[in-house]
Amino acid sequence: MTAPSDSVVRAWTRLERAHRAALATVEGRLKEAGLPPLAWYDVLLELERAGAPGLRPFELQKAMLLAQYNLSRLIDRLEAQGHVARAASEDDGRGQVLAITAKGRAMRRKIWPVYAAAIEAAVGAHLSPTEARALGDLLERLYPPRS
Repeated sequence: MTAPSDSVVRAWTRLERAHRAALATVEGRLKEAGLPPLAWYDVLLELERAGAPGLRPFELQKAMLLAQYNLSRLIDRLEAQGHVARAASEDDGRGQVLAITAKGRAMRRKIWPVYAAAIEAAVGAHLSPTEARALGDLLERLYPPRS
């Protein structure tokens, strides 16, 4: 096995630190605004993108931007607040399909301006548009978009 070069280790370390700092900025801004955590937005966005057919829980987890280890509890909270509805899957009857409700769409729209401003503060304020594009291109080489 070949050990990573110093420059690769440095890139990894900085990527991890930048990721943690950016998430802390976003979560802090959401909390200050009295809004739910970022994971709520992630679930609501993916369900909104799925449209009327909704998503099965495993499809939702696969689509999410954030790692979510307690997705079932998160879905329970979103359902209890009226943001998500569950229905039996028409395909097999045992599975569930999740769909966003009107209240969930309204919450996602309420979260977005705070989230967007936090992204700008955490990333956009530190990079020119050209640098942001270059960083996005470099990161895409590491993690190409899912098809």
